[in-house]
Amino acid sequence: MAAARPDYEQAGELKIGQVGIANLRVRTLDVPRLVEEMRERVERAPNLFARAAVVVDFGALSRCPSVGDARALIDGLRDAGVLPVALAYGTSEVEALSRELGLPLLAKFRAQYERGEPAPAVAPPPAPEPPPQRERPAPRPAAPAASPGLMHTLPVRSGQQIYAQGRDIIVCATVGAGAEVIADGSVHVYGALRGRALAGAQGDTSARIFCREFHAELVAIAGHYKVLEELPKALQGKAVQIRLENDRIMIEELP
Repeated sequence: MAAARPDYEQAGELKIGQVGIANLRVRTLDVPRLVEEMRERVERAPNLFARAAVVVDFGALSRCPSVGDARALIDGLRDAGVLPVALAYGTSEVEALSRELGLPLLAKFRAQYERGEPAPAVAPPPAPEPPPQRERPAPRPAAPAASPGLMHTLPVRSGQQIYAQGRDIIVCATVGAGAEVIADGSVHVYGALRGRALAGAQGDTSARIFCREFHAELVAIAGHYKVLEELPKALQGKAVQIRLENDRIMIEELP
């Protein structure tokens, strides 16, 4: 009788991909106020925020919260209707806090907060004077390589997320309700925008959103956002551009 062949196939396949996740940057450690603000967001836009995964970011505080305060905030956020899933990477104190709370650190935020100690400056020894040389014309700098936008020609359906890293995204079809398009640059939708559009994902405040037919659930530029209930009714169905001005989302009809 032949021996059974061993099964080397993994029971679970682990992939690291782009995940849409909200980041709550705590500016003032006022737990009741933070919880109430989150509760209002969930009530205003339940389809967007109810049971949404949230990363809690203590990087704006002058000192790390105590375990008790942090746990009260995590519990309060859950009661408000969202699901805190991690802490944003910060100091060694935040790392210790994450262990106490049983939450992971989200490495995506690591580069933003990591600070190395600068090495002491040491004056280099004086270089010998070079011999006189005939002047040569300076070489022309090479033109920077253009970064073309990500072209997406099919409709973006509910549950889909398209991300253009380091460039614009151009969607030549509809972005359906429940779908999400994200770009480090600007977002162009040559169809109906019914889902979510996020431009300037890495903080580019000059990024913009353009769409031919405006019905968005959410629009955001460099982290500043407006949800459906805050969007002007008069512009729904119109061709618009969306930009950031003094940290405020501005929505204007295109001619």
